[in-house]
Amino acid sequence: MATLRELLQIEHNSEHDFATKKNYGKVNIYDAKGNISARWYIYYSFRNPETGYLERQPNVYMNINDFDTLRERTRAAKIVKESLERLLKQGFNPYDENPPTPKNAKTSNSNKSVNDAISFSLTISKKVLAESSYTDHQSRVTQFKNWLIKKNLGNHKMADIEHETVMDFLNEVLQRSSARNRNNTRTALASMYKILLANKIVKINIVEGIDKIKSTPQKNKTYTVEQEEKILQLLQKEDPLMLLFVQFISFNMLRPIEVCRLKISDISIKERILKVRAKNQPLKTKIIPEIMLRNIPDLSTSNATDFLFTPMGPGAWETKEVNRRNYFSARFKTIKEKLNLNDNYGLYSFRHTYITKIYRELRKTLSPFETKSKLMLITGHTSMTALEKYLRDIDAELPEDYSNLLE
Repeated sequence: MATLRELLQIEHNSEHDFATKKNYGKVNIYDAKGNISARWYIYYSFRNPETGYLERQPNVYMNINDFDTLRERTRAAKIVKESLERLLKQGFNPYDENPPTPKNAKTSNSNKSVNDAISFSLTISKKVLAESSYTDHQSRVTQFKNWLIKKNLGNHKMADIEHETVMDFLNEVLQRSSARNRNNTRTALASMYKILLANKIVKINIVEGIDKIKSTPQKNKTYTVEQEEKILQLLQKEDPLMLLFVQFISFNMLRPIEVCRLKISDISIKERILKVRAKNQPLKTKIIPEIMLRNIPDLSTSNATDFLFTPMGPGAWETKEVNRRNYFSARFKTIKEKLNLNDNYGLYSFRHTYITKIYRELRKTLSPFETKSKLMLITGHTSMTALEKYLRDIDAELPEDYSNLLE
């Protein structure tokens, strides 16, 4: 007898259509008000054939809670919700001991080959990951697939791939690159195996048992006052467009990728706000401070769908998001090299520098808690814990001179 979970999985891969009489209520998502620490699920009601009343059915979880960011979990929940809605329209009845199964549906995935299984996982990942995240994920997972093919394992069952095989691959990644790259690859494979496990292609996530190894992440440093002045002077002289890009990072506390996402329609000069798709949120509204507002050029002649930043200014730009970010990173690098700044400095350094400035200015009159409470509204961090970790990483809080303690 097929279970609801199995039927939902079948629905993901089937386009068979059934006519049905509606005996169910609205399908809903429980998202714990955006709290990704809580368990999310889908819930609905179905008419009890004995009582004739709509009754709440068991919660549906699927693999929704396997995703660790708000954006990805929201997309996963929507996919499951839409699949359940289609199943109900097709005639699924939770009270039926022998629910209908589409004729051509595959009820078992455990025999999928390495090639087929990994390709399947990528189709799911593409639906739930942001474009920039998916590009990196696809690259790492595809490298693993190609490595398995070279080892003549491409046609083997995915379920037969062993823990030791994955370890051999990760060790090779470590040898040719870095601990950080190896850990990021491990994370991508763990995410892939979560999908395979949820779809019964494998019986266990063999990557979860593989520990991350110690690595020293390379972080962008904050600029000194002298460095900042020289950069801004050079940008004003040689690249005003790049200067505007930097000002959105500095004054609006945006990440470089968020600046690349800005379209003309996202900016309201009249209301002094902008809307941007942030790191872990579908859409974030931020004020445009006066210091930024007076630097924004006239946008009245641009189309609403134009990107604010392209190589020539506002306009259309048919390329992937990650390519847009890489373009402006490379463009800024030419400025950086003229000032002999190394890889410890980049576009992200402006965000660190200006958040540090604001933090230290607020601390002159406010307590640490009051300062961080005000700063959260400016930076867009979703929790005090996340902000505190960020401030520690950039050394925003420094002690007063403690010489008197040593005399």
